[in-house]
Amino acid sequence: MAIADPQIKPRPVIRQLDDAAINRIAAGEVLERPASAVKELVENAVDAGATRIEVVIADGGKTLIRVTDDGCGIAASDLPLALSRHATSKIDGSDLLNIHSFGFRGEALPSLGAVGRLTITSRVPDADAASIDVAGGKMSDVRPAALSSGTVVELRDMFYATPARLKFLRTDRAEAQAVGDVIKRLAMAEPFITFILRDASNGDNRTTFRADAQTGDLFDALHGRLQTVLGREFAENALAIDAERDGFHLTGYAALPTYSRGAAIAQFLFVNGRPVRDKMLLGALRAAYMDVLSRDRHPVAALFIDCEPTLVDVNVHPAKSEVRFRDPGTVRGLIVSGLRHALAGAGHRASTTVATATLGAMQPQQPPTEPRVYQMDQKSLGPTRPSFSARSMTFQAQAPGFQEAPSGRVEPVVEDEPAHLPLGAARAQVHENYIIAQTENGIVIVDQHAAHERLVYEKLKNQMAENGVAAQALLIPEIVEMAEGDAAMLLAIADDLSRLGLTIEPFGGGAIAVRETPAILGEVNAAAMIRDIIDELADQGDSASVKAKIEAILSRVACHGSIRSGRRMQGPEMNALLREMEATPLSGQCNHGRPTYVELKLSDIERLFGRT
Repeated sequence: MAIADPQIKPRPVIRQLDDAAINRIAAGEVLERPASAVKELVENAVDAGATRIEVVIADGGKTLIRVTDDGCGIAASDLPLALSRHATSKIDGSDLLNIHSFGFRGEALPSLGAVGRLTITSRVPDADAASIDVAGGKMSDVRPAALSSGTVVELRDMFYATPARLKFLRTDRAEAQAVGDVIKRLAMAEPFITFILRDASNGDNRTTFRADAQTGDLFDALHGRLQTVLGREFAENALAIDAERDGFHLTGYAALPTYSRGAAIAQFLFVNGRPVRDKMLLGALRAAYMDVLSRDRHPVAALFIDCEPTLVDVNVHPAKSEVRFRDPGTVRGLIVSGLRHALAGAGHRASTTVATATLGAMQPQQPPTEPRVYQMDQKSLGPTRPSFSARSMTFQAQAPGFQEAPSGRVEPVVEDEPAHLPLGAARAQVHENYIIAQTENGIVIVDQHAAHERLVYEKLKNQMAENGVAAQALLIPEIVEMAEGDAAMLLAIADDLSRLGLTIEPFGGGAIAVRETPAILGEVNAAAMIRDIIDELADQGDSASVKAKIEAILSRVACHGSIRSGRRMQGPEMNALLREMEATPLSGQCNHGRPTYVELKLSDIERLFGRT
């Protein structure tokens, strides 16, 4: 009897999968979690021309997702076709690069029907409403239904047909939050549509998010919608962005550097109205704020890039969350330059949240159970240091706005510096570090060291831009070996690097020769710098590492060359500093993104003292 060789395996047989298996595989690509289903259904509603979209979920979307819209609807005869794979009304298939809609694959509805219990009820004008069911890939017949207009898509028991997927879902609360994030992103992209999100868990029907349709022009509507989604503070501290370059149009709002976050959780990017998470675009956003934020802070922005559909490929990922631009360098440059121009145009402006935090810190902390004790009822605590009183009087005699009278008393004098200027007129210096200035309707407190540090830094950068970066020739050129592709990528930006003082030349094969380095950096490891640049190019398509290193040196020089804390300043010096801040872009924050001044309105100060 022949014995089978255990090393010989049976030849695999190629077989055609049935439609149910194909739909479940497709669903795994498109539907990661309930939020993915909500995204697909709401995008379909937007494509249908809806002006009002209501989403109801239960148990984080695991047991119920219902999307109701007032769009154009689906004809009864088209309902079975709508549940077939790759059936769509968005494109005809002749040009996959000229897409003007959210959806175009024709995969969402059949994928939902393959993993859950799906019901579609719809009505088109001048026709009766109709409904169809599909559960686990099995479709029912079309039947009459009651509906005034639009479409209602209801998905129950998501992933019941693929129970293994349920184990990978998070808690109901986390899934509900993910659904809310999806709705908010789509609401930002469509400010003229009303969005409502309700939670029907445990028999409730509470509204968790609502954004009513905005009116006015696009910028006004977008500003109003962002205030609803991101909050009033963002709207108050956001700069309008409007820039164009080579067929790309950048619009939106970006926050001042002093209104930033500790994590990159409030960065929203859209391409032709489609919410995307693109590494290159996020890198450009970081680069635009690189000079005004420390590494542990992150900008807040909602940016919209619009272009001809042929300039961007949205068909690179099943979930359509990633895109590929024909010319990514142009888009990156547009974002960086557009944001930097807006930030520079903001001048010395700092965020209103700085003043809010200051006022909050000034609020008296009284135990709720004890009656309020007024100042006149308390004994004076006296000076905190024996020399405080004397120091105060001595300083006041030197401060602007005061002069020592013959009798030795301190009396106010009239200053020529007008208080109607944005940062007002200097009135005093306290603790040898903070300038107190009076404005028309309040006061300004300036950190003299932080403010002057930014002013000196901006001067050094302007000088570098005008005169270039001095290069230091290496006695013996340093040869750096790398892959030929990396060498070609690096040599393509050789002119840009040369303007920063880094001169490179091809040295055959995959090697390049470093002949000059930026003099301001002193002795550097040229090979390590080159490899950092290559990593940045591979990751983001552009490199700012050399410029960042140079600007870091300039920042340190500015820090050491600025007015130090503890130095007493005369009135003219303080007013000169204020005027220079008003004329210098980005002077509202220091080189590390911290505010250089706090402005308090007189009405807020009076409220602190109960004078309202």
